[in-house]
Formats: sequence, structure tokens, C-alpha cells
Amino acid sequence: MKYLFFAFFLICQSSYALDARQLADPIQQENYEILTKELRCLVCQNQTIADSNAELASDLRRQVYEMLEQGKSNDEIVLFMTDRYGDFVLYKPAFKGKTSLLWIAPGVFLMLGLLIVYVFIKQKKSTSKAKSADQPGNLDAEKQKKIRSLLDKGDLS
Repeated sequence: MKYLFFAFFLICQSSYALDARQLADPIQQENYEILTKELRCLVCQNQTIADSNAELASDLRRQVYEMLEQGKSNDEIVLFMTDRYGDFVLYKPAFKGKTSLLWIAPGVFLMLGLLIVYVFIKQKKSTSKAKSADQPGNLDAEKQKKIRSLLDKGDLS
């Protein structure tokens, strides 16, 4: 049982992306880690290149590493990646004309959903009021007199 657990542990550990790249300068190493967590894997689409095992993510990590070694700044590297792959490569894209839909759409959909729920509840209340008005116990005095007179006439015949 211990061996089975150990084998399972080894299999699970191998599923994480491993990156053995270490820069000599600690500031550059920190920039490398920040950049790999800010850039999206274009294959996985819901992972950063730091988390992804895809070959493209590995290539992008290598490219970021080489650009940092060349002395390029974070902004230059991000600009290079967005020029090459578009704003989609950014895990958190900047707010501008092309990406405004990404930022505004969730709020619009939330408001639209709340409006639909409000209209639905209001419509349910109005139909339930109309149904309760038609119930025999909720008749006004004039209708009750008319019904009573019809019933009395029916008894006489």
C-alpha cells in the first residue's frame, strides 16, 4: 500500500510545470516570475505560462528568460508579446477600446440578469393577484348580490 501511495504521489507531482531557469540577479529572477504569471498560455487559455506544461508555454518562458538576460525591461517584454500575439496573451488585459468588452460585459450581463429576474417576479405577482381576484371568496358586494339573485331565481323555477 505504501508503494502504491508513493507511486501515486510521484505521478501527481509530475503534472506540474517545472521551470529550472534561474537568473543571476535576484531582481531579474523576480521580474521573470512576475512576467510568467502575467502572460497567458495561448494553448491552455486558462493558465499562465508559469503554470502550463504546453510546449508553447515553455518556449514563451524561454523567450522571457532570454529577453531578461539581454537586459530588457518588463514593459518591453510585455510590448513584444502583445505585438506578436495580441492582447490575448495578457492574463489581465489593459482597459482600452479593443478590450473594453472584456471588462464591461460581465457587469452588463449581471444587470441584464437582475432586470430579467425583477420583471419575472413582478409578472408572477401580477398574475397571482389577478387569479386571486377571480376566486369566489374575493367577490365584491355587487357581484355577490347578482349571483344570489340568479341562484334564488333558479330555486323558484
